[in-house]
Amino acid sequence: MSKLTLKTEGDKHVVVTRRFDAPPKAVYRAHTEPALLQKWLLGPDGWTMPVCVSEARPGGKIRFEWADGKGGGFYLTGEYLELEPFSRIVHVERMHLPEPTPDNRVETTFKPDGNGTLFTLRMTLPDAATREAMLATGMEHGMEASYVRLDAMGNPVSS
Repeated sequence: MSKLTLKTEGDKHVVVTRRFDAPPKAVYRAHTEPALLQKWLLGPDGWTMPVCVSEARPGGKIRFEWADGKGGGFYLTGEYLELEPFSRIVHVERMHLPEPTPDNRVETTFKPDGNGTLFTLRMTLPDAATREAMLATGMEHGMEASYVRLDAMGNPVSS
């Protein structure tokens, strides 16, 4: 297991890297299959994902809805643009907080790294102000909590 690394590039980009102790096929599937996403992509403890739509194909829809168990929550919508099974995903997403944020283009790669996977997620936001507002939400903490949960699952699918 390794901790998440988050860096900014230029005015519009955020790059997240992390190593997982599971093969690329398993980590890729955990990022695309609704039943797996609902087990780990929850952010901080106490949150759930009661709605998970992930149509993992070009043009396929994405809708994730999170609830905090206290009547609060938010959701994300998006579309898949490109998928190279087990190695790369490109999608567009927007958070609804409740108003939609500007589109965030996300490219995610899954590269073999010994017995595990080097995961890289590169976000492209419309401008520096949008990027700074997103970073100010504490997203890094929520991402790491989710990735720790994913790592604890081990290899959630057979390779």
